[in-house]
Amino acid sequence: MTQARTGMNGRVNGRALLALVGAAFLLVACGESEAVYPDKGKKDTSPVYSNQKKETIFGPGGLFSTEKRKRDDEGGGIGVNAFLWRATLDTFAFMPLASADPFGGVVITDWYAPPETPNERFKTTVYILDKVLRADGVRVALFRQVRDGAGTWNDAPVDVKTVTDLENAVLTRARQLRMASAER
Repeated sequence: MTQARTGMNGRVNGRALLALVGAAFLLVACGESEAVYPDKGKKDTSPVYSNQKKETIFGPGGLFSTEKRKRDDEGGGIGVNAFLWRATLDTFAFMPLASADPFGGVVITDWYAPPETPNERFKTTVYILDKVLRADGVRVALFRQVRDGAGTWNDAPVDVKTVTDLENAVLTRARQLRMASAER
């Protein structure tokens, strides 16, 4: 059985090798140096290389810069407020985590049935909406299901006060985390 880039005896195809070598040369040529040519009136016309930083479309320092401006209430490596993110994970730690996206600011839990009420289960989706710690920076969607006599889970209404209480619990925990970080 043969592969696409190797011949019958297992040697690399000449075109594939040439493409790899060409790509390597292109990557090596992408450096920080920029050729600056001297005036034509001078005898020496060889280029002089400069290591000055160039402006890029990604801003000063490039795409992966550590020099980005940080506010004290923003997350450093995540796309949402770090205190709201941590508070959300702390508040819903008792529920199994299904998905967490720190860049999009979405935390989704799996179904959780409290031990006191095994015929009732809950699932949450928490949206962190801002990079700043604000009262309207978090939104909780709570889903509730109740098991009927046949063992089938059916959707059930959720009290609006319960959703508000969960949002307030996240905000309270975020404020506690912020105050604790300011004391350090």
